[in-house]
Amino acid sequence: MRRREFIAFVGGAAAWPLAARAQQSAMPVIGFLSSSSPDLYGARLRAFAEGLREAGYIEGQNVAIEYRWAGGHNDSLSMLAAELVRRHVAVIVAAGGTPSALAAKAATATTPIVFAVAVDPIEAGFVASLNRPGGNLTGVTNLNVEMGPTRLELLRELMPTATKVAVLVNPTSPVLTAEFMRNVEAAAPALRLHLHILHASTERDLDTVFAA
Repeated sequence: MRRREFIAFVGGAAAWPLAARAQQSAMPVIGFLSSSSPDLYGARLRAFAEGLREAGYIEGQNVAIEYRWAGGHNDSLSMLAAELVRRHVAVIVAAGGTPSALAAKAATATTPIVFAVAVDPIEAGFVASLNRPGGNLTGVTNLNVEMGPTRLELLRELMPTATKVAVLVNPTSPVLTAEFMRNVEAAAPALRLHLHILHASTERDLDTVFAA
């Protein structure tokens, strides 16, 4: 999905419950839950603000935003999601992929949730179907999991003599990791590639695996 389409979707999806709540509160509140940190999310935050503006909402004027950042510590997402639910936000934007969406889903069955994930949202249990999501979740997927084999094919074309490929995955995102690895491991034999799996969830882990 192109960036502008994504901006328009998230801005519009985040706005629909706000109109209903605006009569109850002078300034409705969006809960923004991310597994990342704000210093790594600058461009996406600007895109999010642009999408809201297109839908008629400007932070600090007619909408407030409660940010919760896990800073790469996915085990804290459940607590942060629960905080937003207790805050009675009008909608939760689950940014930062599958871990954020899972935490938000576990925290509430009533507050609307808008997600952006890399997995199939049906297989992940977020929605009942793509055209009729049902429940309180909706969002977009970039089909990153399905593109795993294609990445291997591109690597084979770029480096036809390579036989070993390192695959870096985040073990604190088990749903995404399991589905991604299932796809790439199935594709590797036909491409005559041996996969070397490396795990990292923190900056220190990254230093270690790149050294290895």
